[in-house]
Amino acid sequence: MEDTKNRNTFTGSIGFVLAAAGSAVGLGNIWRFPYLAAKDGGGLFVVVYIVLALTFGFALLTSEIAIGRNTKVGPLSAYSKLKKGWKPLGILSCLVPFIILPYYCVIGGWVLKYFIVFLTGKGALAAESGYFGGFITAPVEPIVMTLIFLAFVALIVFLGVNKGIELSSKIVMPVLLLLVVAISIFSLTIKFTGDDGITRNGMQGLKVYVVPSVKGIGVKGFFTVVMDAMGQLFYSLSIAMGIMVAYGSYVDDKDNLVKSINRIEFFDTLVAFLAGVMIIPAVYTFMGAEGMKSGGPSLMFVSLPKVFTAMGPIGNVVGAAFFLMVFFAALSSAVSVMEAIVASFIDEFEIKRVTATTFETVIAAIVGIIVCFGYNRWYFELKLPNGAVGQILDIMDYVSNNFMMPIVAILTCVLIGWILKPQFLIDEIEKNGEIFRRKKLFVVMIKFVAPILLFILFLKSVGILTII
Repeated sequence: MEDTKNRNTFTGSIGFVLAAAGSAVGLGNIWRFPYLAAKDGGGLFVVVYIVLALTFGFALLTSEIAIGRNTKVGPLSAYSKLKKGWKPLGILSCLVPFIILPYYCVIGGWVLKYFIVFLTGKGALAAESGYFGGFITAPVEPIVMTLIFLAFVALIVFLGVNKGIELSSKIVMPVLLLLVVAISIFSLTIKFTGDDGITRNGMQGLKVYVVPSVKGIGVKGFFTVVMDAMGQLFYSLSIAMGIMVAYGSYVDDKDNLVKSINRIEFFDTLVAFLAGVMIIPAVYTFMGAEGMKSGGPSLMFVSLPKVFTAMGPIGNVVGAAFFLMVFFAALSSAVSVMEAIVASFIDEFEIKRVTATTFETVIAAIVGIIVCFGYNRWYFELKLPNGAVGQILDIMDYVSNNFMMPIVAILTCVLIGWILKPQFLIDEIEKNGEIFRRKKLFVVMIKFVAPILLFILFLKSVGILTII
């Protein structure tokens, strides 16, 4: 039985930073960041993202980690422990990962499938038209892959904070970073002459990525870039999902939060940037500007397999390395999502870790199977408020990411900025005599700037604000 008095903690700041960075480095960084950068003026998006990460993202990340360490409980119980009557915010922040985990494991199963395909030298099959659609609409295989991926996640969470999450992070993250750097360097060295006779190379693709382009952007376009970058920060920093509250609750009171938060920001921004270096130069080299227009599953499971196959015999090796890296990224993120739920159950209902993990695994498996059915026997299309058309997975993603997460973030700003007051968390951050250099920035962001930006993002996400 875990409780706040005998609660496990990370053995050191490195373990916490790697676990938190592992949560942040997920599918959103890898398949969404490059697409948004290509869509939103390349370097312009990158600059806006970095500025927001160091201001807006920093304020929310700091708040959630400090809330976790102060309360020493998971997100379900943390907010009511801070302030009586704020239980609904805890419930909402716990529902977000509860909704995300099943469909994230489905996508993790897709990644596992593609890793196996490239590892066995069959990457050319994955590049064929209709291969991805044929796989996800199959009646059995997607379910099997989902359950295998979920089993990996559950095993790590079952082993606990130190032997599971921290240990796996210390193994997975260095390998993941090594693969990211290696693939990024390789992506810059490639060259290809297309059927049109035009020769393109990785360095030209890098230029498309890093050089800011404001051509045709305008005021409306710039606001779109800002909103896209803000939305990306939710994925990148794992904020408004209860994750950082849960991980913060395992941080020892003696650890330096300021240094840890700075390191998490650095790792996240580095990997997000390198995700673009990995993908954009390669896609541009082999597919030209047209190839830059896809994002999400289409980018990862349709466009990139074609790129790897076009590389020739080495394509299977590069593809296997890439999908292994993506698997590690998805695994570390899924572990953090499940841990936010499990920690909440342990603290709220005073049950053992094995019970909480088993219960959540069963629920995630059932819902994950339903998500898989959404591509075959239960397939339908529904137009969402933001204009997108989707089915079960897309609906769950929309509800959690576009609707619930902005609300969690807004209410967190209200609670910390106006009810408890920022000094409450500043005292937590500085409790060991640390120098909180961005203290004034934190106050301004959490009280004024972040709530306004979040409210605009929420209105845009639910389709009420359409002029941006």
